[in-house]
Amino acid sequence: MPRAHSASDRETWTRTISFLLLGSICYALPWSVFAALPAPSDSSSVLRIQGSNTIGAKLGPALVKGLFEQQGLSAIRIDAGAAENEQKISAKTTDGRNMSIDVAAHGSGTGFTALADGSAELAASSRPIKDSEATLLLPLGDLKSASAEQIIALDGLAIILHPDNPVSALSTEQLAQVFAGEINDWAQLGAPAGAINLYARDDKSGTYDTFKELVLSANGKALASNAKRFESSEKLSDLVSQDRNGIGFIGLPYIRQAKAVAIAAGDSQPMLPSLTLIATEDYPLSRRLFFYNQPQLNNPWARALVKFAHSPRGQAIVEQSGFIAQTVQAVKITTHAHMPARYQTLAEQAQRLSVNFRFQEGSASLDNKALRDLNRLQAYLREQNKLQGKVVLVGFGDAKADPARAELLSKLRAMAVRRELSKAGVIFRDIIGLGDELPVATNSADEGRIKNRRVEVWVY
Repeated sequence: MPRAHSASDRETWTRTISFLLLGSICYALPWSVFAALPAPSDSSSVLRIQGSNTIGAKLGPALVKGLFEQQGLSAIRIDAGAAENEQKISAKTTDGRNMSIDVAAHGSGTGFTALADGSAELAASSRPIKDSEATLLLPLGDLKSASAEQIIALDGLAIILHPDNPVSALSTEQLAQVFAGEINDWAQLGAPAGAINLYARDDKSGTYDTFKELVLSANGKALASNAKRFESSEKLSDLVSQDRNGIGFIGLPYIRQAKAVAIAAGDSQPMLPSLTLIATEDYPLSRRLFFYNQPQLNNPWARALVKFAHSPRGQAIVEQSGFIAQTVQAVKITTHAHMPARYQTLAEQAQRLSVNFRFQEGSASLDNKALRDLNRLQAYLREQNKLQGKVVLVGFGDAKADPARAELLSKLRAMAVRRELSKAGVIFRDIIGLGDELPVATNSADEGRIKNRRVEVWVY
């Protein structure tokens, strides 16, 4: 049963009302990108990126290449770096000078260490910065602020099996038991008997950190000592696809020849890691991919790369690299019997947009992704001529002792989003609060409750 939160509920209630009545969200990047960026006076790199293998293996170099192209550079090359999982992207300026950007992909944690010791200007991470890391980096500024935390893409952890494995769906609780070694034979999951072989990313990996947080720690488990560990996403995936008794977890672009299974969390329906469910962050193992930089960023190439990553061209590269872009799109949703009647009607008549608004932990304020999504959504509604009477906001929340209170709180979340969008001239068709209906995560843990507190956007 979900624990009671009467005190925190009262605090959230007060903050929500204050958020609705007071002030406005003012957010803009504290920089602009120069038309022409400076070239080095020597052979040193103009930018060093350290961190996530998920980002650094492909997406990071692809974004750098795109930025070089935007800057009109020539002879662009991506070469292996000095060590495994390191790459150097090089190019020539119009006056023939050589320049390069280094990308090292040894795990998300190494990115924050590199920021701290000055060996990198950007940290690439496939999980949010930890409180301990943010504290360590306080001399550089608030790394959790909107000017420092850059959500550049979305991804989903895929649970992968051999293509012939008949298992099609697992719960996060079952996953935790499997990777803890408590379920150790496929017969316990309805498949032909055989010892389960575990494949996992290494301890420095943000992919592992995400799996540990969303699956293992959430269920009070630890990874079994006999799990095979890998720094390379590609190698892990390829080995699972060749092992009839194997199971592993991987970022979405690295499913390759393996088979992904549907995942359920708490009372949610089993979900495959589809583009739409990851874009809305409803898929239980969805995650954000980040660049972290100093809030007062002096390196012009770092500023330019962050700006480029958020741009339409940068988001197109995100999609081409196999991740989920944050581009707003309309999707037709199939109705199901478990949907509330109002929601079924909405799904029959309207389309859902591929964006959800979520809130800062313990706050009624929109989180850093939501702040950028406001601008993306406004641009979409303007381009599609849907500013007047075409938009429905649907708020959701976690379970409360009083269902009416849960419904009201969920509607207040939707009203918080309405207030911001109204500033751009959006006139709404309806605002709906559905309380704790249609959970996408378990309500028995803080992380799940935070994920369930969301606002969907639908358009007619």
